[in-house]
Amino acid sequence: MKKLFPLFLLIFGTFISAQNVKFETLLTDKISIRALEISEGKVWYSGTDSKFGYVDLKNIQNQKQIKLSEKKLQFRTLAQDKNSFYTINIESPAQFFKIDKKSLKFNVVYQDTAKTAFYDALYFNKNKFYAFSDPSGDLNLKLLQFNLNKGKFEIKKYSHLKMNVGEAAFAASNTNISGGLNYIWIGTGGNSSRILRLNLKNDKLEAFDTPFVQGISSQGIYSIDFSDDKFGIAVGGDYTKQEANINNIATTNNGGETWQIQASGKNSGYTTCVKIKPGSKGKEIIAVGDQHISYSSDFGKTWKKISDEKALFVCEWIDKNAVVFAGKDRIIKMKLD
Repeated sequence: MKKLFPLFLLIFGTFISAQNVKFETLLTDKISIRALEISEGKVWYSGTDSKFGYVDLKNIQNQKQIKLSEKKLQFRTLAQDKNSFYTINIESPAQFFKIDKKSLKFNVVYQDTAKTAFYDALYFNKNKFYAFSDPSGDLNLKLLQFNLNKGKFEIKKYSHLKMNVGEAAFAASNTNISGGLNYIWIGTGGNSSRILRLNLKNDKLEAFDTPFVQGISSQGIYSIDFSDDKFGIAVGGDYTKQEANINNIATTNNGGETWQIQASGKNSGYTTCVKIKPGSKGKEIIAVGDQHISYSSDFGKTWKKISDEKALFVCEWIDKNAVVFAGKDRIIKMKLD
């Protein structure tokens, strides 16, 4: 049964301008979801207890869920190409699952048995996948590029850049990686909160410092998104201090080389996922955290809280008029009338 949350009359920006916003529950289940993909009119998800599945956005009665393992694996990653989905469980041994979109048949195509393996995000760009894990004891960056060529799993490792002591990343919403035409970016946190940038033309890997909140293991960048090779946004904060809102949002206009803090002290606090509205070129942005859903209509400079919905961790635009959110035990859709 569809459950409609109260309507909110919101009068700001071009996204929400004197319109009613409806929240519709698409799925309820005992699950924690931190990764979403939209494909063929369905929202696909991976989560706890080895669960993977979909809900039809037009007919929520049309849904299916499978388990990728008899073990209680925890998935916080999800990516797709034309024919398949891919996901990696976060703890060691980390298994790379490939799932056929039509049959939902799956198999493990690669396994990382390193004790330190902890995969924070998985991203598809230009026919290749990029997976980012916490570093090993030698602090070498653990960024994998892989593709399936003639049935073989081929990996390219980038280990010539060192992570700082106490620097890692957060498996908060599968969005600490973003990509553009010529770059892949990664946001980090902990003792250091930096942007790592991979040049897809020459494989040059660079690291840029940010003014983001940092210094302890719970602080830093949790999510990033780019509209093109120039404009990007990073959000995060400190998950142990949900209300803290100092230096937890920043934007760049030069491809991640320098960052400017936005709305410090004037936002809704800790944020786990940020997504730029398709076609807005970065002007319109949705963000979600454990305690809020927020929106910006001016390139992240100012923010308006849309909702006090709790325990949502990840979001994805369905189209220009609808967004899907997921988190603890549910998936919901926000739509404009």
